[in-house]
Amino acid sequence: MRFLPDLDDKEYDGKIAFVRVDFNVSMKNGHIGEDYRIRMSLPTIEYLTKRNCKVILASHLGRPKNRQNNYSLKPVAYRLSAILSKAQVSFVNDSIGGEVENKIKNLPCNGVLLLENLRFYKEEELNDPEFSKKLASLADIYINDAFSTSHRKHSSTYGAATLFNIKLGGFNLQKEIEYLTMIKENPIRPFIIVIGGVKIKDKIGALENLLPKADKVLIGGAAAYTFLKSKGYKIGNSLIDYDHLNWVDISLDKYGEKILLPTDHLVSSIQENSPPIYCKEHIPDGMSGFDIGKETIQNFSSQIGSTRKGTVFWNGPMGLFEKDVFSNGTINIAKSMALAYWRGSTTLIGGGDTMEGMKKAGVSEKEVSHVSTGGGATLRYLAGDRMPGLFILEQ
Repeated sequence: MRFLPDLDDKEYDGKIAFVRVDFNVSMKNGHIGEDYRIRMSLPTIEYLTKRNCKVILASHLGRPKNRQNNYSLKPVAYRLSAILSKAQVSFVNDSIGGEVENKIKNLPCNGVLLLENLRFYKEEELNDPEFSKKLASLADIYINDAFSTSHRKHSSTYGAATLFNIKLGGFNLQKEIEYLTMIKENPIRPFIIVIGGVKIKDKIGALENLLPKADKVLIGGAAAYTFLKSKGYKIGNSLIDYDHLNWVDISLDKYGEKILLPTDHLVSSIQENSPPIYCKEHIPDGMSGFDIGKETIQNFSSQIGSTRKGTVFWNGPMGLFEKDVFSNGTINIAKSMALAYWRGSTTLIGGGDTMEGMKKAGVSEKEVSHVSTGGGATLRYLAGDRMPGLFILEQ
C-alpha cells in the first residue's frame, strides 16, 4: 500500500484528488457536536493543497432514507472553513453531475470542495458501477483517508477506487493501520485489553486474535453479564448474548486466568424509574446492571493506571454512561487511560461510544496515544478480516 509521501510532489501539481474522508459526525439542528473526525482529516487536506492540488472531499453522514436536509454536509463545510488554514473551502449540493463538474472546473489549484452526502444516492451503498464511474471521473488521484469506512464495499471506498491508476492512503488511514497493526501483531507488554459496550458478537473476531497476546482482559459494560452468567452468577434482567454464550464458555475455560470481571454493580429497574442500587456479585431478580461498582472501578483503574511502558486498548463503555448516574465506571476508566499514557504506556481507544465517554470524562485525545475513528472497522481489522477499502489500495 502506498501513502501520500510515496508520490513525488510534482505528481500532485495541478491535479485533482478525490479524497474519501469520514465526516460522519454527530449533528443536532445543524450544529456539529464532536469534530474529531473533521480535525483528523486536516493533515491530508493541507498536504495536498500545499502541492497545488485541487481537493474533492467525499463523505457520508448518518443513514438518510432520501435527501433529508438534516443529513446535509453543509454545516461540515462551514466548520472545515473555520479550522483549515489558508485553503478556500466550497460546498456543492450534489455528489455527481454538471453542477459538481462546474464547481471543480472553477476551483483554484489549492482549493477544497466538499460534496454533498454520498448516501443521498442509494447507489453508494450498493457499490453501483455507474455511480462509481461518475465519482471516479471527477478526479485524477484517489485517496482513502477514511479508515472507519474501509470495511464497507461501497462505491466511494471500493468501486470508484478500482478505476484510478493512482490510489493512495491518507495520513489518518496510515496512522490507524500503524497503531492497530502493532496491537494485532506485536503489542508492547504488558498488554491490557479493556472491553465494554453491549454486543459480544462484534468483538469475538478481535478477541480471538488478541486474547493469546494479552496479559489481562478487563470486561465491563453489558458484555460482562454474559461472562458472569457463564460463571454461574445471578444477573437478574441484565442483557445476555445467549447466541454466543458457548463461545464465552470456551474463552473462560482457555483464558480464565487473565479475564477480570466485575465484582460489584450499580443496578436499577428502569421500567419503574427506580433509583440505582449498589450490589455485590449477584444481581437481584427484576434488576439490571447499568454500571460497574466502586470495587470494580478501583480494581480496573489500578490495572490500567499502573501500567508503565506497556499497551492498553479500550473499546466500549463500562455502562449506560449517557445517564450521569451510570457514568462513573466509564469516566474512571477514561481517566485511568490518561494516567497510563502519562506513565509511558501506548494507549489506544476505539469506537464512537468510547470516544464520547472519554469526552464526558474531560480526557482529551492528546492524553492518549491514538483515538481510532473506526468502531466496526477497528474490530474487523484486529480480527484479521479482509477490508475492501484497504484491499483495493494494495492492488
